[in-house]
Formats: sequence, structure tokens, C-alpha cells
Amino acid sequence: MTARDEPNLSDNARARGIRVAGLAIIFLGVGAALMPAGKGLSSDIVGALLVAAGLVETIAGSLRRDVRTYAMAAGGVTAFAGLLFLLNPETHFFPTVVPIIAWLLIRSAIIAYASTHLTGSVRTWMGLSAGLDFVLAALLVAGLSITTIVVNIFGPTPQLIASFAWILAASFVVNGLLLLEVASCHRANEAQR
Repeated sequence: MTARDEPNLSDNARARGIRVAGLAIIFLGVGAALMPAGKGLSSDIVGALLVAAGLVETIAGSLRRDVRTYAMAAGGVTAFAGLLFLLNPETHFFPTVVPIIAWLLIRSAIIAYASTHLTGSVRTWMGLSAGLDFVLAALLVAGLSITTIVVNIFGPTPQLIASFAWILAASFVVNGLLLLEVASCHRANEAQR
């Protein structure tokens, strides 16, 4: 049975669920942006944010009509990255950067591929989300060599940690906006019926 054959869930119900998920992920992005940089970066907080965002994204993905499997996989990758932080807590900056780079690259690839199966504004927003995650991963990789020197000499500075928190925030906010666009399209589909 495909999503189009499901009689129990209207496009309006899907839109409401996806809209709530989008707003929740944007809220998590604001939380990531407000992480206290002066006290160090807690892998527990990062892990909890990623797990929460991943679970919300997976639930939202299950409500999608198109690219459901890919949307759920992107959420699963996010939740898995969060679990890595929770199960292997580190107080140093570098062990936390590598899983974030991997998470951004894998999530970017999943969303980019899923976007090839869509058209219109949702495809555009999926491309933006995938592109942003790729650029953020590239920035982390490029900054890693310079940051290695800074961290080895001075330790993880508040500015460095704050920029890392902003990377999480940017990815979450764009993903939340993508979900709001998906919700808008589901609502428009219901109105056309």
C-alpha cells in the first residue's frame, strides 16, 4: 500500500504533523544557537539535540507522500549521529567534529538524491538543505586544519565552540523551513481536491 492509498490520513493531517515537526526542528536550531559557548561544548547537549531533531525528522518523513523512505533515512542518520555523542561523550572539541562532518555529508547525499525525485518548491528546498549541509561539512573540514593549531595552543576557544553550535543551528533551521514548505504543499494538495 502506498502513501497515496492510505485512507486514514488526509493531506491536511499530514500538513499539520509536518508543520509541527518543522517548527520543532527550528526550535531545536534556536536551542543549538543559544548553547553556552563559554562553558565548553557538552557532547550530551549536542547528542540530545541531534537525537531529538532526528526523531522529529523521522516522524515527519513518515508523513510524507513522496520520498518517504529518504526523508526517514535522513532523520535516522541525524538520530544516529546524536547517539554517537551520547554513547561516547568527549570533552575535547575534535572528537565531536568528525561525526558532525560525517552526519552532514551523509544527510546531504540522502537529501540531494531524494530531491531528484521531486519537482517544484519542495525540490528547491531539499536542494537548499542538502547544499547547506554539504557546505557546512566542507567548512568544518577546511577549518579543521587551522583549528587544530588553535586548539592545540589555546584549547577550544568560546568562538570556535560558538561557530560549531551555529553549524548545527543553520542545518536545523533550513531543515525546519523545508518541512514547513512540505506541509504547505500537502495543505495545497488537500485544497485542490
